[in-house]
Amino acid sequence: MADRDASQSSQMDYEALSRTLAEIAEKSQQLVTDFLQQEQSEHHLPFEDAAQMGQLFQELSTRLLADPGRLMQAQMAFWQDYMSLMQNTALRFWGIEPEPVRRPEGGDWRFKHDHWEQHPVFDFVKQSYLLTSDYIHSVVSDVEGLDDQTKKKVDFYTRAFLDALAPSNFAATNPEVLERTVESGGQNLLQGLSNLLEDLRRGRGRLDIKMTDYDAFEVGKNLATTPGQVVYQNELMQLIQYEPSTEQVHARPLLLVPAWINKYYIMDLNEEKSMVRWLVAQGHTVFIISWKNPGEALVDRGFEDYMLEGPVAAMDVVNEITGTEELNLVGYCLGGTLSACTLAYLAARGDQRVRAASFLTCMLDFEFPGELEVFIDDDQIRSLERRMGQRGYLDGRQMSTTFNMLRANDLVWSFFVNNYLKGNEPFPFDLLYWNSDSTNMPAKMHSFYLRRMYQENRLKEPGGITLAGEPIDLGRIDIPAYFMSAKEDHIAPWKSTLRGPRLLSGPTRYVLGGSGHIAGVINPPHKNKYGYWTNTAKTVDQDEWLAGADAHEGSWWNDWGQWLAEHGGERVPARAVGSGKHRPIEAAPGSYVREGVLYER
Repeated sequence: MADRDASQSSQMDYEALSRTLAEIAEKSQQLVTDFLQQEQSEHHLPFEDAAQMGQLFQELSTRLLADPGRLMQAQMAFWQDYMSLMQNTALRFWGIEPEPVRRPEGGDWRFKHDHWEQHPVFDFVKQSYLLTSDYIHSVVSDVEGLDDQTKKKVDFYTRAFLDALAPSNFAATNPEVLERTVESGGQNLLQGLSNLLEDLRRGRGRLDIKMTDYDAFEVGKNLATTPGQVVYQNELMQLIQYEPSTEQVHARPLLLVPAWINKYYIMDLNEEKSMVRWLVAQGHTVFIISWKNPGEALVDRGFEDYMLEGPVAAMDVVNEITGTEELNLVGYCLGGTLSACTLAYLAARGDQRVRAASFLTCMLDFEFPGELEVFIDDDQIRSLERRMGQRGYLDGRQMSTTFNMLRANDLVWSFFVNNYLKGNEPFPFDLLYWNSDSTNMPAKMHSFYLRRMYQENRLKEPGGITLAGEPIDLGRIDIPAYFMSAKEDHIAPWKSTLRGPRLLSGPTRYVLGGSGHIAGVINPPHKNKYGYWTNTAKTVDQDEWLAGADAHEGSWWNDWGQWLAEHGGERVPARAVGSGKHRPIEAAPGSYVREGVLYER
């Protein structure tokens, strides 16, 4: 009886295996067909990036060979450490536990499994990788004769190469994957191949790594759920007004200007994390811009169009609906940069309706743009402009890939191991759903932004750029301003944002929060996480600023809430949503937010 049950179990396993292989074969065939059709219908520049990278490392090699003595010295140090590692490994087989030659950095998820430490073979593989990585990094960082930009690019691509070669990324050298393979009889690898093919299918030939369970979330259902109405729309944006939750509100309404690199609902993620819901509960009349996901119909839109059809148009509607000539502005990331441009534009025209502004993790001085700098030089921008010229816009997936590469171990390789080697489905995570909801960039706007601000850093110069006929001078912004940055932000580094307050002429407050570009900002008080620092000094030196700063527990929202209340004006009865002129069009979150890659899948 037992033998018959085992035989039936084996039969079922073979049947499951056959079905999986058949599904993989069908997906593979369809993938190849779709990819060939795409290649015939689109023009690509397949060798351009490779050629640029080849030139980069050719220059590195030339510089290295110009100083063979230093290279030989580094090689000798490497071999001495490697011999120590081999000796230590031999000692471990004899039961002796020597000190490791190399240890992974704290928090490195790649080597958390016990076998990386306890098993001599995997410990040797781990330390060999770390030792080799350190050697290559030291050689690259010590080379002389390279300009700063080239050195940063070489360092970035070297790290990307070494991250890709980590032993955790290969089934044969990852002990956790090997255990899973033995336990499942290889089903994890078959399921992983199926996941890989599905991601390639979804990306139409390009790898679109699934970071979360897309079916677990729906905008308007469990994301972006704060009650409100779309009260105005044009070709570039919808304006949402939220229903009040207090009997009285501050006289000055709040207009939130998010970035259009991603969807607006990062500021209204869910009930527990929603900045919008929290602001409404603090007694503010809140409006937010939901940007259109641009396609071929909006290819002629430039940066000034985003200003005029975005915050400027929204302000007119906010003033009409609320019946007040004053309001306060909140800009996040690129939305903060646009807000500063808007305020300078309004100042040039004598328009003083904005009485206070908040700038959240945004750069006004681009002298230190962080790791994004490696993608911003003349050659790469020209290459990007040629690609954008094919459609008239930058595909949002390409922008998303760029940002993911800045944190490849967390945003690429962790999912590679989980989805393709372990054969798992990614965990439902609202923040990663939002991160996958990418948006396009009109070519004209994006080229202006990259060249005038990132590459040439003209925004900080009075009259350095002109928008809608007005020279932009940030020094004409003389209203109270609140700057918030995040200590671990790699998109808008606080080394750069710390220079923002000095460009304005009004009173400013600079607050530094913990964590990064997203989690540091979306940090509701009830979580009591990360902490924040305050300092009234106007220094642009990070170490000096932090040394003189006061540390506070909890969320920076507590500090910001007090500042907003001080500049919100007197209390008035809560306002109804919309007006006779601007009647509600549709319920929040509106239709514009439902456009994009996630809704084409």
